[in-house]
Amino acid sequence: MSLTDSKRIVVKIGSALLVNPKDGTLRHPWLASLAKDVATLKQQSKDIIIVSSGAIALGRARLNLLGRNLSLAEKQACAAAGQSLLTRAYEDVLDSHNITTAQALLTLNDTEDRRRWLNARSTLETLVTLGAIPIINENDTVATDEIRYGDNDRLAARAAQMLAADTLILLSDIDGLYSADPRKDNTAQHIPVISNITDDIMAMGGGVNAQASVGSGGMATKLAAAKIATKAGCRMCIMDGRDESPLTRLTEGETCTWFEPLDNPKKARQQWIAGTLKPSGTLTIDAGAAKALMNGKSLLAAGVTKLSGSFRKGDAVCVETHRGQELARGLAAYDATEAVKLLGLNSGDIIKVLGYDNGAALIHRDNLVML
Repeated sequence: MSLTDSKRIVVKIGSALLVNPKDGTLRHPWLASLAKDVATLKQQSKDIIIVSSGAIALGRARLNLLGRNLSLAEKQACAAAGQSLLTRAYEDVLDSHNITTAQALLTLNDTEDRRRWLNARSTLETLVTLGAIPIINENDTVATDEIRYGDNDRLAARAAQMLAADTLILLSDIDGLYSADPRKDNTAQHIPVISNITDDIMAMGGGVNAQASVGSGGMATKLAAAKIATKAGCRMCIMDGRDESPLTRLTEGETCTWFEPLDNPKKARQQWIAGTLKPSGTLTIDAGAAKALMNGKSLLAAGVTKLSGSFRKGDAVCVETHRGQELARGLAAYDATEAVKLLGLNSGDIIKVLGYDNGAALIHRDNLVML
């Protein structure tokens, strides 16, 4: 496999790759080589999203907390002290390639709560559309043990799912999945391609990077990420990213493990909207709106004649013709109490009525599935 056909790539970078474990300093040459790789992919018109650890590791050195276990409060303090260093580092290396970066700090709730998921997705999608590279990290400063991922592997998979990425690359300290821990078992066999994540595959995930001195993930979390990504139609790669220019090495055939997707991202998302979610309301539309939807357009308020149900932004709603035929299903961009005020109005009137604008459509075409 290669990155030739990839259009949207999420790259996850662990603390052990970015930060020297002994003194907590940034590995500047490695990061500069990664920036060059990213610039090359951007020149090929590929969207890039980076999910990066490293704030806590950098904050340890800044607060003189190297070499000992940290309490949750100390970890949060280190995250606060180190995040600005992490963001600045990416900004510096990518700015030299005329690439704009943007910090995005997420918590578990931002990817699990539907309303917050939509808000985060809208922001990240806009950044990517504008040509910027989001630098995503878990918001460790405010997240507690009960509301945090605890590793960025699964966060990266959720980001890939959220943004309908087709490729997720986990840069690690090992060149893929083995049948056993290769550090302990000389007979362990490397597995280059996995098409189905079975229970036997999941059982291979114990303790592969247990010797790492920084970071919180392991092979088990990478396999959990693979399940999330492949179900969302995104293929995933685990490769050894410790040497410089990891993405270039990957394109040149570096040893790694690829997890094949179960479907393409767009189809997986459509199936999820159409079949998984329970509709919370119904929008009845006129013939003009029905024709527009059939032509791949978004659902505008001007074409909606009636609303029923009690739904919030991000909830699934049915779209019906005036004869009661369900034509489509999608995710509402407004609460029912807001949407009912907009029925029949032109998009330009939304801000006049509500005092703000959350987009011109009641359901954006990216969140709508024709039935």
